[in-house]
Order: sequence, then structure tokens, then C-alpha cells
Amino acid sequence: MAELQQGFPDDWHQPLRHIPATQVSAETTQTAGMTRREAVSAHTVGAQRIWMGETRVAAHTASGDHHHGDSETAIHVLSGHPVFVFAEGGEEVRLATSPGDYVFVPPFTPHREENPDDEEAVVLIARSSQEAIVVNLPGLTPQGHGASD
Repeated sequence: MAELQQGFPDDWHQPLRHIPATQVSAETTQTAGMTRREAVSAHTVGAQRIWMGETRVAAHTASGDHHHGDSETAIHVLSGHPVFVFAEGGEEVRLATSPGDYVFVPPFTPHREENPDDEEAVVLIARSSQEAIVVNLPGLTPQGHGASD
């Protein structure tokens, strides 16, 4: 077995990193109406190709419109029934979700999260970037107005 590992650089065997729940940080870019908490990132563990954390949206609250730059974003709904809103053909599209559901957000896609329920919505986020790229926007469309404006 030892001979199979010869020739690999020393950093091939880097240690695993544990991020206790008490060390998940809100010191990351935020959007009105939601709270992002960063767990795995360049800042927290030296990640080079991934960002991971959670987002919480209080009951009867909507986030501001935003996008995540060139990052792909995967969302897993842990609790609550958040609604993900984006624009398509000038109209708002609403994706209603339940615990266990997943949502994929392509790069540069303006969207927002809404929580119409009485309980907090909590989602797990993974991004294809080591930083939490967040660009807050005045609306979902390029003109800066949501479809309902």
C-alpha cells in the first residue's frame, strides 16, 4: 500500500475539516429578508471549488432579488415550504417546494426566496465557487422591475 502513495505531493493527504454548528458564520454577504450562514468556503476551510452553507427565511417574509454571479447553486430544502421566484419571458415563475426537495439555480439567474408559511424555512446551499457570490438586484428583470411591478 505504501508504494501506491509514492509520487503524490504532500498535500494529497490533507486532513479533513470539521465545522461545528457553533462555528457556522453569518459573516458572509447577505440579502434583505434572509440570513445566510457560511460553513465551507475559502474563508472557513480553504476550499478551492465549493461554497456550502444554509439560508433561513422567516415566516411570511421574502428575500430581496439577487443572483450568484457565475456560480451554479444547488439548494436542498430542510424545513418549511419556501417558494423560489424567477422571471421567464417577462413573467414571474414560482417554484413551491417542500422538505426534501432540491432546486438548481443556473449562473447569473435573478431570483428570490419567499416564505408564505407560519414556520421558518431552512435550506442547505452548495455553490460551485469557494466564495458566497451574491449580487443584490432592484428586480428580477434587466430593467430592474419584477414582473408584478
